[in-house]
Amino acid sequence: MNDYEDFISTVSHELRTPLTSIRGFSQTMLASWEKLDDDNKKKFLNIIIEQSNRLINLVENMLSVTKLQDTKDTIIIKEVTIKPVIEMICSIVKTQHPDKSFKIDINDHAILADKDKFQQVMTNLIENAGKYGDDKSTITIKSNYANDFVIIKVINNGIEISENDYEKIFTKFSRIDNPLTRKVQGSGLGLYITKNLVEKMGGNIRVNSQNHETVFEVSMPCANIERQAMNAVRNSNN
Repeated sequence: MNDYEDFISTVSHELRTPLTSIRGFSQTMLASWEKLDDDNKKKFLNIIIEQSNRLINLVENMLSVTKLQDTKDTIIIKEVTIKPVIEMICSIVKTQHPDKSFKIDINDHAILADKDKFQQVMTNLIENAGKYGDDKSTITIKSNYANDFVIIKVINNGIEISENDYEKIFTKFSRIDNPLTRKVQGSGLGLYITKNLVEKMGGNIRVNSQNHETVFEVSMPCANIERQAMNAVRNSNN
């Protein structure tokens, strides 16, 4: 089986699960509407909504994977101030995970990036922190400057990722096996997409997980105009 056939086979399996749930609970409600009490009707509708959202996320991830492989996909690199992007994402993720608190320690750093793709990268990382962090825990997002790069860290407390899985989690359809990930649904595409987008924009990403804390670190080129001008002069003199 080649990579394309393997991709189609895996996606078909991932699509089947939410579709089966949506159809099953819809059929149950239609067939037994008069027999179901309000609590069960609400429960079944919530399951249908949850599985519909899962299906939408999976389709969006599939489209993102397809774009990654499209050499014509345009990346527009420009100066992006990271703080308002991250604040906006945190406010959205907070509505999805109201038990989580957010600590934003972001300086007024600007990076060179495609704004939409950078937003997708940070959304994936912050949503993951919300999904896999301990109940009622605090998610910290902070930044600093080092060697012409802005370093952005997304930190959450929860079950650790084994060092043996550091590379694995960035591969297509990868899901590590631990008690929490068994309870949280996912396609295994989010971090694969994240890594590819970061690298396409000239950055890099790594993870470190120990002492009940997981840190995803994204390094993006710094949009420091004065430094770029100095480097251009220095290169022209060489």
